Amino acid sequence: MANTRRPLLHCACALLILSGCSKREPAAPADNTPASRARIFDSSEGTSGMSGIVTLEGPAPAASQIRMDADPVCAAGHKDAVFSEDVIATGGRLANVFVYVKEGLGAYSFPPPEEPVVLAQDGCRYVPHVTGVMVNQKLRIVNNDATLHNIHCRAEINSQFNIGQPVKGMEAIRTFAKPEVMIRFACDVHKWMYCYVGVVAHPFYAVTGTDGAFNIRGLPPGQYVVAAWHEKYGSRTRKVTLVNKESKSVDFSFGGS
Repeated sequence: MANTRRPLLHCACALLILSGCSKREPAAPADNTPASRARIFDSSEGTSGMSGIVTLEGPAPAASQIRMDADPVCAAGHKDAVFSEDVIATGGRLANVFVYVKEGLGAYSFPPPEEPVVLAQDGCRYVPHVTGVMVNQKLRIVNNDATLHNIHCRAEINSQFNIGQPVKGMEAIRTFAKPEVMIRFACDVHKWMYCYVGVVAHPFYAVTGTDGAFNIRGLPPGQYVVAAWHEKYGSRTRKVTLVNKESKSVDFSFGGS
């Protein structure tokens, strides 16, 4: 009898030890993260906004001509010479600058829109050269050329991918789970083809045109850090405070080469 009791006693002790351990290390509650405390943004709160001009100090570097002779389809798609897009400055106003709210929206969550952002391979170039997409919003990548392209996404925070589109009309849908400014896309077949996509958790971003202007509307009143990014000149930030129904002018300036 003594021999049969000892194993039972050992099992009972083991159960007591395990039970004690579970009481000393309770699991963290699921709602203990900032994301879970954020509430869905109500567009009626978006009464404020900002707009501005991004300028380039000094002369812009000369654009380099892109030679597409290696691919007859690419060459045939352009009657005029094609130049690089890394710096486009007209009258001192800088294009292709990604401007976005970097800080100040942590109290809100923003469901992604149903409408995808389109990134086209057109004339053996990525169009647009700089664009933005929300976290979990669809990015629709299409091939408008009758030649092989591959889309090489070189993300550092999100998952990378490299997919081929050998036929005109092909398309692919991708989403990004985390904010990342910026992600470089390239075509390994045509070395001159590249572009940038900014992934943000909200809809408050813009890309400057040739006039250097941007406009961000529908913001709730608050204190913000606004950032402007350019592929050659890096980033600039500004602190902005907006009160109810206020629109502020926020300009950025980058140094020339």
